[in-house]
Amino acid sequence: MHTQRKIIHLDMDCFYAAVEMRERPELAGQPIAVGGGSRRGVVTTCNYEARKFGVHSAMPGFQARERCPNLVFLPVRFDLYRAASTQIRQILLSYTPLVEPLSLDEAYLDVTGLDRYAWDIAKEIRKRIFEETRLTSSAGIAPNKMLAKIASDWRKPNGQFAITPDQVEAFVRDLPVRKIWGVGPKSAEKFEQQGIRTCGDLQKIELSELVRRHGKWGQELHQLCRGMDDRPVEPNRIRKSLSNECTYLDNLTTLEDCQRELDKLVEELEQELRAKAADRTIHKALVKVKFADFTRTTRECISGHPTRETYRALLAEAHKRSPQPIRLLGAGVRFSEEMEEPVDSAQQLLTLAQAPD
Repeated sequence: MHTQRKIIHLDMDCFYAAVEMRERPELAGQPIAVGGGSRRGVVTTCNYEARKFGVHSAMPGFQARERCPNLVFLPVRFDLYRAASTQIRQILLSYTPLVEPLSLDEAYLDVTGLDRYAWDIAKEIRKRIFEETRLTSSAGIAPNKMLAKIASDWRKPNGQFAITPDQVEAFVRDLPVRKIWGVGPKSAEKFEQQGIRTCGDLQKIELSELVRRHGKWGQELHQLCRGMDDRPVEPNRIRKSLSNECTYLDNLTTLEDCQRELDKLVEELEQELRAKAADRTIHKALVKVKFADFTRTTRECISGHPTRETYRALLAEAHKRSPQPIRLLGAGVRFSEEMEEPVDSAQQLLTLAQAPD
């Protein structure tokens, strides 16, 4: 007989900003943004006081300042956040070894094997995190990962919400389709144009039709819109890549403009690599470009130690692909498999076919 899973999604509340506020109590009650203070900087995260003004992560710093003139910008301090994250991770592991970190500030826990209510476990974990770190968190409890992640956002900040197995059918019926795992803004917009706004709307479409429209993803959509998600919590899941990207308010029209913006992305990527993957071996560097007509291309090269010049060379190749202005840039790395030998800095350009978004 299949055992019903009990999954908790634990999500720290505005984590970087909360850590900064803990370290600087004199800033209590003030709107705070972490990152974005430089001329071309981008907000990494912000506290809830700043969010009341419409400030959010990935927003250009100048725009955040326009919305909130009293916004306090603080530099990113990954070492501080990583230390807090490690402390929180140890608390989670004291309850179950089945902990799957998603980032420094969130993780899944499978507590199916514990002879306690998942609600009580989540409440106790959140209490301990606050007592030991002075940071608040939110939790979602559900029979699977997708619903648990959705639930953790339901009572933010500093709250928790549960979706029991007998509530799943009613809960997902009115759930906006954009909440489904894997549905991004562009896909949600396409669904909206088709009159599909909720999971209930999507449930009315036959499986065969979903597969015809969306291929293999159509099968997943058929299950996900019904609240079905069989993905296990994977404590040893290895990140295969790390990247960041930015969509620009005004299209970039010259290679020089793109290079300046890419340099900023590469600097942020290097910070993330130090924080999240300092012990991983890099295999490839990659640059992603999306043009004004929404076509996109990716250029990669084998490189164990990619530099700014590495990414600029990839960008120059990608830039030749279209005369269109550029609306999005991305920079990233792919990591070596564990059994592979570390690669040196020799570079071999590889081309991926240009494809529509």
